Amino acid sequence: MRIGLIGTGRIGTFHSTALVRNAEVSSLVIADVDAARAADLAARTGATAVSSVDEVFAAGVDAVVITAATSAHAVLIARAARAGLPVFCEKPIALDLPGTLAALAEVEAAGTVLQLGFQRRFDAGYTAAREAVRAGRLGRLHTVRAVTSDPAPPPAAYLPLSGGLYRDCLVHDFDILRWVTGREVTEVYATGSDLGPVMFREAGDVDTAAAVLTLDDGTLATATATRCNGAGYDVRMELAGELDQLGVGTDERTPLTSAEPTGPAAPVKPWPGFLERFAPAYEAELAAFVDVVRGERTNPCDGHEALHALRIAEACELSRRERRLVRMTEIPESPAEE
Repeated sequence: MRIGLIGTGRIGTFHSTALVRNAEVSSLVIADVDAARAADLAARTGATAVSSVDEVFAAGVDAVVITAATSAHAVLIARAARAGLPVFCEKPIALDLPGTLAALAEVEAAGTVLQLGFQRRFDAGYTAAREAVRAGRLGRLHTVRAVTSDPAPPPAAYLPLSGGLYRDCLVHDFDILRWVTGREVTEVYATGSDLGPVMFREAGDVDTAAAVLTLDDGTLATATATRCNGAGYDVRMELAGELDQLGVGTDERTPLTSAEPTGPAAPVKPWPGFLERFAPAYEAELAAFVDVVRGERTNPCDGHEALHALRIAEACELSRRERRLVRMTEIPESPAEE
């Protein structure tokens, strides 16, 4: 199988390495707006670097992996769809609903495959939590708590292009909440703080956020995120039911110190970032995409799953701005509702 990869930043570099190692991938063709960076990556991995996106599509590839800047995602998805090529794309499809819906329309019109990169669906802990909830081992689920904390803020130039903390960061929590519980969010109330580095205020973003979400069976969920967690990279989920409680992301590298005299000490080597924490999950999602392209499994995370998560993020942003509860019925699901 010949795969084209567009974008050779951090996640593109990681994905290229995983794809080169995959026994079903015979060759990898890569491109980036920074041609020198693409050439350097190709030299290190054994891939073939080309000078433009046009050359990727002209190279006779069987599928495309998109890890380019977010602003390019929707255009590249549409181009691949019109070329009849299956696509794996890092989230998000686009930074807004109109762009997302337009890209999905292109995929549906072409009848092609679009798999989104919500890697937590391939993490062993979240998978075990989903199985426990679906098997009823926790009893009636009443509370879910989701946490995502970055160890340090991104570069200031990234913020205006990111879509904001809800769309860029918490969207992972919204997706995994739906995936683990099997329920839909019906309403949200969200707030945020921009009292950290001044660059967040200048970008109209927040560095810390919290949301209360009500699920369609009455379960209550909270989702919190921050860009300023100096202890390390912290991603967790706690699920509480009438019979038992279960935690995801709590291990010897969780950047959390107990205040109890007999509690665990601070981790010796806390998680430094998402690539280290979710490395096996990233590899698994790319392996799944290869299987999808080969026709050996169904799509584990299609574009509509990404749309559902983005709609929740949009509802949270609206709630934060207007300081009110927002019902999901206020957020369009199709172009006709806009």
